[in-house]
Amino acid sequence: MSDTAIRLIAPSGYPHDRAAMARGVARLREAGCTLSGLEVLERSEQRYAGSDAERAADLNALAMADELPDIVLAIRGGYGATRLLAQLHYDALRERLDGSSTVLVGHSDFTALQLALHAQSGLCTFSGPMLGADFGAEALSEFTWRHFWDTVRSPSTQVEWTTAPELELDVKGPLWGGNLAVLCSLIGTPYFPAIDGGILFVEDVGEPPFRIERLLYQLHLSGVLGRQRALLLGDFSQCRPSAYDNGYDLADSFAQIRRASGVPVLGGLPIGHEPDKCTLPFGAPARLQVAGGKAQLSFSGYPHLPPVV
Repeated sequence: MSDTAIRLIAPSGYPHDRAAMARGVARLREAGCTLSGLEVLERSEQRYAGSDAERAADLNALAMADELPDIVLAIRGGYGATRLLAQLHYDALRERLDGSSTVLVGHSDFTALQLALHAQSGLCTFSGPMLGADFGAEALSEFTWRHFWDTVRSPSTQVEWTTAPELELDVKGPLWGGNLAVLCSLIGTPYFPAIDGGILFVEDVGEPPFRIERLLYQLHLSGVLGRQRALLLGDFSQCRPSAYDNGYDLADSFAQIRRASGVPVLGGLPIGHEPDKCTLPFGAPARLQVAGGKAQLSFSGYPHLPPVV
Protein backbone atom coordinates (compact mmCIF):
# COMPACT_ATOMS: atom_id res chain seq x y z
CA MET A 1 0.00 0.00 0.00
CA SER A 2 3.05 2.25 0.26
CA ASP A 3 2.79 5.50 -1.74
CA THR A 4 -0.83 4.85 -2.70
CA ALA A 5 -2.58 8.17 -3.34
CA ILE A 6 -6.16 8.25 -2.02
CA ARG A 7 -8.60 11.06 -2.74
CA LEU A 8 -11.56 11.32 -0.35
CA ILE A 9 -14.99 12.24 -1.66
CA ALA A 10 -18.25 12.85 0.22
CA PRO A 11 -21.17 12.39 -2.20
CA SER A 12 -23.80 11.63 0.43
CA GLY A 13 -24.13 12.13 4.19
CA TYR A 14 -21.89 14.29 6.37
CA PRO A 15 -19.32 12.54 8.60
CA HIS A 16 -21.30 12.34 11.83
CA ASP A 17 -18.87 9.86 13.43
CA ARG A 18 -15.73 11.99 13.50
CA ALA A 19 -13.81 9.44 15.58
CA ALA A 20 -14.34 6.74 12.94
CA MET A 21 -13.20 9.09 10.18
CA ALA A 22 -10.06 9.93 12.14
CA ARG A 23 -9.31 6.25 12.69
CA GLY A 24 -9.76 5.56 8.98
CA VAL A 25 -7.38 8.35 8.02
CA ALA A 26 -4.82 7.16 10.56
CA ARG A 27 -4.98 3.52 9.43
CA LEU A 28 -4.54 4.39 5.78
CA ARG A 29 -1.61 6.66 6.59
CA GLU A 30 -0.03 3.96 8.73
CA ALA A 31 -0.29 1.65 5.72
CA GLY A 32 1.76 4.13 3.70
CA CYS A 33 -1.06 5.87 1.83
CA THR A 34 -1.14 9.60 1.16
CA LEU A 35 -4.56 11.23 1.49
CA SER A 36 -6.05 14.29 -0.16
CA GLY A 37 -9.54 15.74 -0.07
CA LEU A 38 -9.54 15.88 3.72
CA GLU A 39 -11.57 19.09 3.55
CA VAL A 40 -14.70 17.03 2.78
CA LEU A 41 -14.58 15.79 6.37
CA GLU A 42 -15.37 19.32 7.56
CA ARG A 43 -18.40 19.94 5.35
CA SER A 44 -22.04 19.66 6.36
CA GLU A 45 -25.30 21.11 5.09
CA GLN A 46 -28.46 19.67 6.65
CA ARG A 47 -27.95 15.89 6.36
CA TYR A 48 -25.44 16.18 3.51
CA ALA A 49 -21.66 16.57 3.32
CA GLY A 50 -21.97 19.99 1.72
CA SER A 51 -24.15 21.45 -1.00
CA ASP A 52 -25.11 19.49 -4.09
CA ALA A 53 -22.69 21.63 -6.11
CA GLU A 54 -19.81 20.89 -3.71
CA ARG A 55 -20.45 17.19 -3.65
CA ALA A 56 -20.79 16.94 -7.44
CA ALA A 57 -17.58 18.93 -7.80
CA ASP A 58 -15.72 16.24 -5.85
CA LEU A 59 -16.34 13.88 -8.76
CA ASN A 60 -16.26 16.32 -11.66
CA ALA A 61 -12.82 17.50 -10.54
CA LEU A 62 -11.45 14.10 -11.56
CA ALA A 63 -12.16 14.92 -15.20
CA MET A 64 -9.83 17.92 -15.02
CA ALA A 65 -7.11 16.46 -12.81
CA ASP A 66 -3.58 16.66 -14.19
CA GLU A 67 -2.70 13.62 -12.14
CA LEU A 68 -5.31 11.10 -11.05
CA PRO A 69 -5.23 9.52 -7.59
CA ASP A 70 -4.81 5.78 -7.28
CA ILE A 71 -8.03 5.44 -5.28
CA VAL A 72 -11.11 7.65 -4.96
CA LEU A 73 -12.72 6.65 -1.65
CA ALA A 74 -16.20 7.61 -0.42
CA ILE A 75 -16.22 8.54 3.25
CA ARG A 76 -19.73 7.19 3.96
CA GLY A 77 -23.19 6.54 2.54
CA GLY A 78 -26.54 7.77 3.81
CA TYR A 79 -28.46 9.66 1.14
CA GLY A 80 -27.64 12.40 -1.35
CA ALA A 81 -25.86 10.83 -4.33
CA THR A 82 -29.07 10.72 -6.40
CA ARG A 83 -29.27 14.52 -6.24
CA LEU A 84 -25.93 14.75 -8.05
CA LEU A 85 -26.61 12.54 -11.07
CA ALA A 86 -27.81 15.29 -13.41
CA GLN A 87 -24.80 17.45 -12.49
CA LEU A 88 -22.01 15.03 -13.38
CA HIS A 89 -19.86 15.56 -16.48
CA TYR A 90 -20.15 12.03 -17.85
CA ASP A 91 -18.39 12.53 -21.18
CA ALA A 92 -15.44 14.26 -19.55
CA LEU A 93 -15.24 11.63 -16.81
CA ARG A 94 -15.26 8.86 -19.38
CA GLU A 95 -12.53 10.55 -21.41
CA ARG A 96 -10.31 11.02 -18.36
CA LEU A 97 -10.96 7.80 -16.43
CA ASP A 98 -11.62 5.15 -19.07
CA GLY A 99 -8.51 3.03 -19.39
CA SER A 100 -6.93 4.51 -16.27
CA SER A 101 -5.98 2.49 -13.20
CA THR A 102 -7.93 4.73 -10.82
CA VAL A 103 -10.22 2.84 -8.45
CA LEU A 104 -13.52 4.48 -7.35
CA VAL A 105 -14.96 2.67 -4.36
CA GLY A 106 -17.89 2.84 -1.94
CA HIS A 107 -21.18 1.12 -1.19
CA SER A 108 -24.70 1.80 0.08
CA ASP A 109 -25.80 5.19 -1.33
CA PHE A 110 -22.70 5.11 -3.56
CA THR A 111 -24.67 2.60 -5.65
CA ALA A 112 -26.44 5.52 -7.35
CA LEU A 113 -23.13 6.84 -8.66
CA GLN A 114 -22.00 3.40 -9.77
CA LEU A 115 -25.18 2.84 -11.75
CA ALA A 116 -25.01 6.27 -13.37
CA LEU A 117 -21.30 6.14 -14.20
CA HIS A 118 -21.73 2.76 -15.85
CA ALA A 119 -24.90 3.73 -17.72
CA GLN A 120 -23.64 7.10 -18.91
CA SER A 121 -19.87 6.58 -19.13
CA GLY A 122 -19.30 2.83 -19.22
CA LEU A 123 -16.98 3.11 -16.23
CA CYS A 124 -16.17 0.22 -13.90
CA THR A 125 -16.22 1.22 -10.23
CA PHE A 126 -16.08 -0.87 -7.05
CA SER A 127 -18.54 -1.85 -4.35
CA GLY A 128 -16.44 -2.08 -1.25
CA PRO A 129 -15.32 -0.48 2.01
CA MET A 130 -15.55 3.21 2.86
CA LEU A 131 -13.48 5.43 5.12
CA GLY A 132 -15.63 5.67 8.23
CA ALA A 133 -17.59 2.52 8.98
CA ASP A 134 -15.02 0.17 7.44
CA PHE A 135 -11.46 1.47 7.54
CA GLY A 136 -12.38 3.52 10.59
CA ALA A 137 -14.13 0.75 12.53
CA GLU A 138 -13.02 0.29 16.13
CA ALA A 139 -12.11 -3.30 15.22
CA LEU A 140 -10.89 -3.40 11.63
CA SER A 141 -12.09 -6.44 9.67
CA GLU A 142 -9.04 -8.33 8.46
CA PHE A 143 -11.15 -9.94 5.73
CA THR A 144 -12.36 -6.55 4.43
CA TRP A 145 -8.88 -5.02 4.50
CA ARG A 146 -7.20 -7.99 2.85
CA HIS A 147 -9.80 -8.52 0.12
CA PHE A 148 -9.83 -4.82 -0.75
CA TRP A 149 -6.09 -4.62 -1.33
CA ASP A 150 -5.95 -8.04 -3.01
CA THR A 151 -8.63 -6.90 -5.46
CA VAL A 152 -7.44 -3.39 -6.32
CA ARG A 153 -3.83 -4.51 -6.78
CA SER A 154 -4.54 -7.51 -8.99
CA PRO A 155 -5.96 -7.93 -12.52
CA SER A 156 -8.17 -10.74 -11.26
CA THR A 157 -9.35 -12.11 -7.95
CA GLN A 158 -12.19 -14.06 -6.36
CA VAL A 159 -14.33 -14.49 -3.29
CA GLU A 160 -15.61 -17.76 -1.84
CA TRP A 161 -18.38 -18.44 0.64
CA THR A 162 -20.68 -21.15 1.97
CA THR A 163 -24.21 -21.34 0.60
CA ALA A 164 -27.20 -23.68 0.28
CA PRO A 165 -26.05 -27.19 -0.68
CA GLU A 166 -28.80 -27.97 -3.18
CA LEU A 167 -27.83 -25.43 -5.87
CA GLU A 168 -25.38 -26.17 -8.68
CA LEU A 169 -24.46 -23.40 -11.09
CA ASP A 170 -21.74 -22.31 -13.49
CA VAL A 171 -22.49 -19.01 -15.26
CA LYS A 172 -20.60 -16.06 -16.69
CA GLY A 173 -21.62 -12.45 -17.15
CA PRO A 174 -20.97 -8.87 -16.09
CA LEU A 175 -20.98 -8.42 -12.32
CA TRP A 176 -23.13 -5.56 -11.05
CA GLY A 177 -25.43 -4.48 -8.26
CA GLY A 178 -25.33 -2.80 -4.87
CA ASN A 179 -27.85 -1.48 -2.40
CA LEU A 180 -31.28 -2.84 -3.31
CA ALA A 181 -33.35 0.24 -2.47
CA VAL A 182 -31.00 2.61 -4.28
CA LEU A 183 -30.82 0.31 -7.28
CA CYS A 184 -34.60 0.05 -7.59
CA SER A 185 -34.99 3.83 -7.21
CA LEU A 186 -33.25 4.38 -10.56
CA ILE A 187 -35.12 1.82 -12.67
CA GLY A 188 -36.62 3.58 -15.68
CA THR A 189 -34.19 6.51 -15.52
CA PRO A 190 -31.24 7.30 -17.84
CA TYR A 191 -28.95 6.37 -14.96
CA PHE A 192 -29.90 2.70 -14.82
CA PRO A 193 -27.63 0.51 -16.98
CA ALA A 194 -29.11 -1.99 -19.43
CA ILE A 195 -27.22 -5.14 -18.46
CA ASP A 196 -28.27 -8.49 -19.90
CA GLY A 197 -26.92 -11.87 -18.85
CA GLY A 198 -25.39 -10.39 -15.73
CA ILE A 199 -24.62 -11.61 -12.24
CA LEU A 200 -26.59 -9.23 -10.03
CA PHE A 201 -25.80 -8.77 -6.32
CA VAL A 202 -27.96 -6.90 -3.79
CA GLU A 203 -27.83 -5.94 -0.13
CA ASP A 204 -29.74 -3.62 2.18
CA VAL A 205 -30.12 -2.33 5.72
CA GLY A 206 -33.07 -1.43 7.94
CA GLU A 207 -35.83 -2.60 5.58
CA PRO A 208 -38.42 -5.08 6.91
CA PRO A 209 -38.79 -8.32 4.93
CA PHE A 210 -42.00 -7.30 3.13
CA ARG A 211 -40.26 -4.20 1.76
CA ILE A 212 -37.33 -6.30 0.62
CA GLU A 213 -39.78 -8.55 -1.22
CA ARG A 214 -41.48 -5.54 -2.76
CA LEU A 215 -38.14 -4.19 -4.02
CA LEU A 216 -37.23 -7.59 -5.44
CA TYR A 217 -40.61 -7.71 -7.15
CA GLN A 218 -39.83 -4.34 -8.71
CA LEU A 219 -36.71 -5.88 -10.23
CA HIS A 220 -38.78 -8.84 -11.37
CA LEU A 221 -41.81 -7.03 -12.78
CA SER A 222 -39.66 -4.44 -14.56
CA GLY A 223 -37.94 -7.26 -16.44
CA VAL A 224 -34.51 -6.53 -14.97
CA LEU A 225 -34.22 -9.69 -12.90
CA GLY A 226 -35.34 -12.02 -15.67
CA ARG A 227 -32.47 -10.85 -17.87
CA GLN A 228 -29.84 -11.92 -15.32
CA ARG A 229 -28.09 -15.27 -14.97
CA ALA A 230 -28.17 -15.20 -11.17
CA LEU A 231 -29.14 -13.07 -8.19
CA LEU A 232 -26.65 -12.98 -5.31
CA LEU A 233 -27.91 -11.98 -1.88
CA GLY A 234 -25.52 -10.11 0.37
CA ASP A 235 -26.16 -9.02 3.95
CA PHE A 236 -29.58 -7.68 4.89
CA SER A 237 -28.74 -6.01 8.18
CA GLN A 238 -31.42 -5.05 10.69
CA CYS A 239 -34.11 -6.24 8.25
CA ARG A 240 -36.34 -7.70 10.93
CA PRO A 241 -40.01 -8.72 10.76
CA SER A 242 -42.66 -7.34 13.09
CA ALA A 243 -45.27 -9.16 15.15
CA TYR A 244 -47.78 -8.47 12.37
CA ASP A 245 -45.76 -10.63 9.97
CA ASN A 246 -46.91 -13.83 11.73
CA GLY A 247 -43.66 -15.68 11.09
CA TYR A 248 -43.01 -14.27 7.61
CA ASP A 249 -39.34 -13.35 7.37
CA LEU A 250 -36.47 -12.69 4.97
CA ALA A 251 -36.19 -16.35 4.03
CA ASP A 252 -39.84 -16.28 2.92
CA SER A 253 -39.32 -13.16 0.82
CA PHE A 254 -36.29 -14.69 -0.91
CA ALA A 255 -38.13 -17.97 -1.51
CA GLN A 256 -41.04 -16.09 -3.05
CA ILE A 257 -38.88 -14.15 -5.51
CA ARG A 258 -37.08 -17.37 -6.41
CA ARG A 259 -40.43 -18.98 -7.30
CA ALA A 260 -41.77 -15.93 -9.10
CA SER A 261 -38.71 -15.11 -11.20
CA GLY A 262 -37.26 -18.53 -11.99
CA VAL A 263 -33.79 -16.99 -11.67
CA PRO A 264 -31.19 -18.77 -9.50
CA VAL A 265 -31.07 -16.97 -6.15
CA LEU A 266 -28.00 -17.54 -4.01
CA GLY A 267 -27.37 -16.28 -0.47
CA GLY A 268 -24.32 -15.67 1.68
CA LEU A 269 -22.25 -13.21 -0.37
CA PRO A 270 -20.22 -11.07 2.08
CA ILE A 271 -21.27 -7.60 0.92
CA GLY A 272 -23.36 -4.95 2.64
CA HIS A 273 -23.54 -3.22 6.00
CA GLU A 274 -21.60 -5.74 8.07
CA PRO A 275 -17.92 -5.61 9.10
CA ASP A 276 -16.83 -8.33 6.65
CA LYS A 277 -17.30 -7.26 3.04
CA CYS A 278 -15.59 -8.15 -0.19
CA THR A 279 -14.67 -5.66 -2.90
CA LEU A 280 -16.56 -6.22 -6.16
CA PRO A 281 -15.91 -4.51 -9.52
CA PHE A 282 -19.18 -3.15 -10.91
CA GLY A 283 -19.41 -4.10 -14.60
CA ALA A 284 -16.41 -6.44 -14.77
CA PRO A 285 -16.59 -9.88 -16.42
CA ALA A 286 -17.26 -12.54 -13.80
CA ARG A 287 -17.82 -16.26 -13.38
CA LEU A 288 -19.99 -17.81 -10.66
CA GLN A 289 -19.47 -21.47 -9.78
CA VAL A 290 -21.61 -23.19 -7.17
CA ALA A 291 -21.47 -26.83 -6.09
CA GLY A 292 -21.61 -28.80 -2.85
CA GLY A 293 -22.61 -25.82 -0.73
CA LYS A 294 -19.60 -23.78 -1.86
CA ALA A 295 -19.75 -20.70 -4.08
CA GLN A 296 -16.88 -19.05 -5.90
CA LEU A 297 -17.19 -15.73 -7.69
CA SER A 298 -14.16 -14.78 -9.80
CA PHE A 299 -13.72 -11.56 -11.75
CA SER A 300 -11.16 -9.83 -13.94
CA GLY A 301 -10.74 -7.08 -16.52
CA TYR A 302 -11.28 -4.19 -14.08
CA PRO A 303 -9.13 -1.13 -13.25
CA HIS A 304 -6.37 -2.03 -10.83
CA LEU A 305 -3.26 -0.52 -9.34
CA PRO A 306 0.24 -1.73 -10.13
CA PRO A 307 1.21 -4.65 -7.89
CA VAL A 308 3.50 -3.94 -4.98
CA VAL A 309 7.07 -4.83 -5.91
